This record gives sequence, C-alpha cells and structure tokens, in this order.
Amino acid sequence: MAKRLDLKGRRFWIMSEPQGPGWKAFIVEMMADQHQEEIGIEATAETRTAADDAAERKLRRMLQAY
Repeated sequence: MAKRLDLKGRRFWIMSEPQGPGWKAFIVEMMADQHQEEIGIEATAETRTAADDAAERKLRRMLQAY
C-alpha cells in the first residue's frame, strides 16, 4: 500500500513494507514522464503508520530546506 503526497508542485509516494518485527517506509517521487525516482528518505518504526509518518516528516523538512 502507498500514500500519495502532492507537495510544492511535486508528487511523492510513501511506500511501506514489513521489516523484521516492524515496518520500513521509503519515499519515491513520481516524475512527469511517470518514471519513479527514490529520493533516499527512509524511516523505520514498530507500526506502519508510525514509519509512514516519520518518512513524511523527513520529506517535509527536506522540502522546507529548498
């Protein structure tokens, strides 16, 4: 399952997968040509929601820096 985010005119997807006893979330950007590019943001947590939320916070902080 994935969560879509539209931020600053760009489209991102938070992807989640089980990892050991917890969850790992990572973010990919959907480019205009439908090409997906992983942007290097990852987060892990005990629950999927917590991992997704942590990855989203990292993305928002990164975009504020630009």
